[in-house]
Formats: sequence, C-alpha cells, structure tokens
Amino acid sequence: MKRFWPYLTMTAVILLAPLGVAQAAWTETVLFSFNYTDGASPEDGLIFDAKGNLYGTVEEGGGLESSGAVFKLAAPAAGKTAWTETVLLPFNASEGAGGNPYGSLIFDAKGNLYGTANLSGPGFGYEGTVFKLTPPAAGKTAWAPSVLESFGGPNGSYPYSGLISDAKGNLYGTTGFGGTLANGSQASGTVFRLTPPAVGKTTWTQTILSAFNGAVGGVPVGGLIFDKAGNLYGTTSADGRYSDGAVFKLTPPAAGKTAWTQTVLLIFNGTNGANSYANLILDAKGNLYGTTEYGGKFGFGTVFKLSPPAAGKTAWTQTILVSFNASTIGAAFYPDAGLTFDAKGNLYGTTFNGGAHGGGTVFQLTPPAAGKTAWTETILFSFNGTDGSGPAGSLLFDAKGNLYGTTEYGGKFGFGTVFKLAP
Repeated sequence: MKRFWPYLTMTAVILLAPLGVAQAAWTETVLFSFNYTDGASPEDGLIFDAKGNLYGTVEEGGGLESSGAVFKLAAPAAGKTAWTETVLLPFNASEGAGGNPYGSLIFDAKGNLYGTANLSGPGFGYEGTVFKLTPPAAGKTAWAPSVLESFGGPNGSYPYSGLISDAKGNLYGTTGFGGTLANGSQASGTVFRLTPPAVGKTTWTQTILSAFNGAVGGVPVGGLIFDKAGNLYGTTSADGRYSDGAVFKLTPPAAGKTAWTQTVLLIFNGTNGANSYANLILDAKGNLYGTTEYGGKFGFGTVFKLSPPAAGKTAWTQTILVSFNASTIGAAFYPDAGLTFDAKGNLYGTTFNGGAHGGGTVFQLTPPAAGKTAWTETILFSFNGTDGSGPAGSLLFDAKGNLYGTTEYGGKFGFGTVFKLAP
C-alpha cells in the first residue's frame, strides 16, 4: 500500500536550500545495505532491545520464497564498527507465518516479538497473519515462529501496519481490507483485538472492534495508538466523503457493554490533506499529530495537528503545520511515515521524495516561538541513492539523541538500508 515514487535525477543546482526551509548538517552512517538474499525493501521503522540491537522487517527477499523476513542487527562489539545482520524468520508465503511484512515489530516482557504479515499464511483466507517469534531456547540459535491469527475476508484482510499491546497482553491492529458490516456486506477494513489464550489453552481470540463502511472512511493502513483513558486512535487512507481518508477514535465499551464506539474526528478533503498511511502520535495535552502523503496547499502532503474539543464542544480542530511543495528546488515532499517527538517537543519525520538529491529526506519541525504560530521546518538529511533512497518508516531515537531508520531503496545493492543520523 505504500506509494512508490522513483527519486529524481537532479543537477548540482538542487544542492541549494529550498526557500524558507532551514538546512542542518546531521551525519549519516549506513549501518546495513540489503542485498535481497538477506532481505529487501524495509517498509517501516525499527525497535531496540535492551542491549541496543535493532529489529525490523523487510517486505521482500530474505530467502525461501523471497517473501520478506524479520531481521536483527546486532550492535558492534567493543572496538568494532560493523553491525551484524541475522535473518530471524525468512517468510514462506505459501505456508508458515505468511509473507510480505510491511509493519514494525513489538516486544513483550519475555522478549517475544510480534508482528503482521500482509499475505498468505495458513488458514481459510491466506490474506495475512499475526505472528509471534519466540527467542531461542538455551544453547539454541533458531527463533520459533507461531501464527496467532490468519486473515481471510470476514475477519479482515491484509494487515499493513504493526501492532500495539495493552497492560493485559492483548494485541491491537488494523487490516486494510475485509471485515463484515452489520448488514452482512463486506467492510472496507477493520480494527481488531487479539486476546491471549486462557490458562492451559493455546488459541488466541480475535474480536473485531470496528469494521469500516467506506462512507466514513476505509482502508486503514496505519497502526493504532492508545491515550491514557484507553481510547484508540488511527487513520484511514481512502474512502470517506471525499475519498481522501479520515482520522478516527474508538472508545471502549461502557460498563456491561461490549461494543466500541467509533467517532470520526476529521475527514480529509484534499485541501486539508489526503491519504494518511501512518500512525498518529499524542502529546501530553492530548493533541494528535500525523502526516498525509498527498493533499495540502500544494498537493504534496502535510504534517497536521488535531486539538481536542474545548470544554462543552465536540469538534476537534485541525492545524496544518506544513504543506510540502515539490515545486520548490530541493524541497521535501510525500511524507509516507509517522512522526517522532524529542524531549523538547520537536517533531521528526521522513519524506519519501525530494531533498537535495531527490531521494527523500529526514526533517525536523520546531514548535513556534512565544507569541508565534508557525512551525519551522529543517531538512536534517537528504538521501542520494548511494546512502539510501525512499525512507518510508518512522524514526527511532537512542539515548544519545541519534536517529535510526530505514530506506526502502538505495544503498550499496539498491535494495534498501538501515541508517543512523547523528546530530
């Protein structure tokens, strides 16, 4: 579901900064370049373990049927600089845990990994899975995969995003298609929950929390987030009143009830953004922040903020923080991924295209100074193909303020990279 736009071949003139956008000299290090055999086309962000190792997914390559993989990048040993990749799970789309994982991973307290595969897998529909990877037993090296849910139409189809969990170990996610409406017709995607097995059992229980009817949004490609009250928030990438998607909220059932309540907070109409493929994030005041890959003032995507209703009101207020403009030389455009905060409230993200070399960017948005309203956009890094191209995943901070991410293309072999950016 990601939108692929080949990076442009540009002349040295593009090295000029785009008008009104600051430039900053962050230093990039390519930690790993995929060669297809060990994986290709990472679509989403990374996670750390307690030892500083990185984990992620690649959509393609990785062995077997080249249906993607889960990988680990081990941090360099003392005195060394090279990160070491290990393929933990090479997907086989015709059997096993599925194939073509697009989303990021999560850990549980025991070190198990959970994620989604977009296609195939055992079951009645072969339209994706939720999988678990259990770490090797003592003295072993192989991680053990298991399938927690197989999708196939009525229970959802094609999960494109990663999962989140609650304090009870329940997993929550979205499927881009499928599901069943109250009238029995096929829905335009779902929000689902997976409940761990009861004591002595092995089967996880799926519950559809919301099935989209298209009229108020559909095709949820991005993942979910919780607020402190247990409400879920997400985006739909298409359908809706203007076919440009929406932002939604799901409120847990009242005492004694089972149905979650869906509320549409914002419908995109092109002018205010179009087609959000990414997770939202929350600040301490309950404001939501996200991206749309298209739309906005110039049509090349936005970063937006949604503020909760004032006392006694019901409507959320949208503010466009940035409208990306591809017509400006060297500008960033088409943000495909979600955003990341630092401790000062600055926002960080990526654009799939644009920048000094056309291969995409990493950008920072600084909040307005006192008495001002405009956020300041700074391009921290522009990809040139050799060092990666087409960043499509969210960014990850370490304790030292370095950023980590992936590019879908480029690198030494052209099949994508894992990179680090140091201030």
